[in-house]
Amino acid sequence: MPKSSKANIAERVVSAILNQDLKPGERLGEQELGDLFGVSRTLVRQALIELQSRGFVEVRPRMGWFVVEPSFEEARETYAARRVIEPGMLQDAGKPLQSVIKSLRQHVADEKKAIKSKNAADRSVFLADFHVCLAERLGNRFLTAMMIDLSARTTLVSALYQSATEAQDSNEDHAAIVDAIAAGDMQLAADLMRNHINQLETRLDERLAQSGTSRERMLAKLIEPGPKPRKVKL
Repeated sequence: MPKSSKANIAERVVSAILNQDLKPGERLGEQELGDLFGVSRTLVRQALIELQSRGFVEVRPRMGWFVVEPSFEEARETYAARRVIEPGMLQDAGKPLQSVIKSLRQHVADEKKAIKSKNAADRSVFLADFHVCLAERLGNRFLTAMMIDLSARTTLVSALYQSATEAQDSNEDHAAIVDAIAAGDMQLAADLMRNHINQLETRLDERLAQSGTSRERMLAKLIEPGPKPRKVKL
């Protein structure tokens, strides 16, 4: 297998986040990644620094690299960004070719199939990938790259702050958006997308945010007063 580049390592990590193979707070060992990709720790570190700049990983002093655990405020900001970008992307697009509409309909059908199969991982991946697929099919590579990052970020947010997702509702929303695109009504498609993102945001559970990230929970346990230690007679 040819050696991986810095960019390839970074994209493989983002892909693993999208596929839910990497979870929020999971440790990323430089040596382990170097062995996996057949490269030096220096190249792995460069890839992790790039991912840090994109908001996917963080370095903890004397502990190493970890997948980020977005705060609840950052979770809200993720949806705010999507609310600006995705409807705008649709409003700016002309009517797509029939081959594009056919591809989007197939994706929605694949989502439905995954939902019926009861495979939670496949279901989540297909639902998240719809938004990347849409940007890709509309032909804007810059927005596609942006949507990959936003979708991966949303995956991390969902793992922390959404105890349950209404998969069927999301699938129906996607189908309605594609129907509007097929009818050439891009304004309606944009409005439906905005409503869809709003609904996703309402599923964020702030009570889960109060528990904090794993690091915050650990610190809280260390500083919270507990029972006094029992004195031992000598």
